[in-house]
Amino acid sequence: MSQRWEEFATFFGLAISALLPLVNPLGSALVFVSLVGNAPSVVYRSLARKIAINTFLFFLVIQILGTAVLKFFGISLPVVQVAGGLAIASMGWGLLTGHEAPARQEVTKLDDRAIGNLQNKAFYPFTFPLTAGPGSLVVTITLSAHTPAKGIILDLAAHAGIMAAVLVLSLSVYFCYGWAPKITARISPQTAQGITRVIAFVLLCIGVQIMWNGIEILLKGVLRS
Repeated sequence: MSQRWEEFATFFGLAISALLPLVNPLGSALVFVSLVGNAPSVVYRSLARKIAINTFLFFLVIQILGTAVLKFFGISLPVVQVAGGLAIASMGWGLLTGHEAPARQEVTKLDDRAIGNLQNKAFYPFTFPLTAGPGSLVVTITLSAHTPAKGIILDLAAHAGIMAAVLVLSLSVYFCYGWAPKITARISPQTAQGITRVIAFVLLCIGVQIMWNGIEILLKGVLRS
């Protein structure tokens, strides 16, 4: 029992620490407000609920099918780590060295047709790639592939830990997006820029670490051959 809980806690912590900077509910809420505009609060709540559910299902599908897809196309995990780490590091570097964020734009009141169009965008682009992008996909596949091959019980415990972390992130997405206008109204542009810089540095470090893990495995394989 203790070993199962240990695996659950280990992969829960890994998933939270790796996915939180990528999903970035608070930072994404700033972008979400600029895309949605001056919509009623009920529209924000409705969109947030759909996006949170889509986010959870998105990660669940990756958990179930991600490794199988890699095997089907003959792609090794170290290659995914190198490519995904490079992509994540590039995203982080771009945010870290980018220009100052522009001031918030004034938005006009949305009509019923515009609100209907927003509802149709609940998955794309609000869920993918705004909330869960390519970086999240790579990290989830990597975590899923590293679950212990020591029996189905430990493997399920590790996957449950990852999905528990995803559930926490999905709930945070719901609250940050659902109350995005109120949250962002209390954040000054300077504070938002500071949050973005910190998140960008964490993204850069995560990308470099993932990339190095893949390179290390590939180098060991070359040296042994």
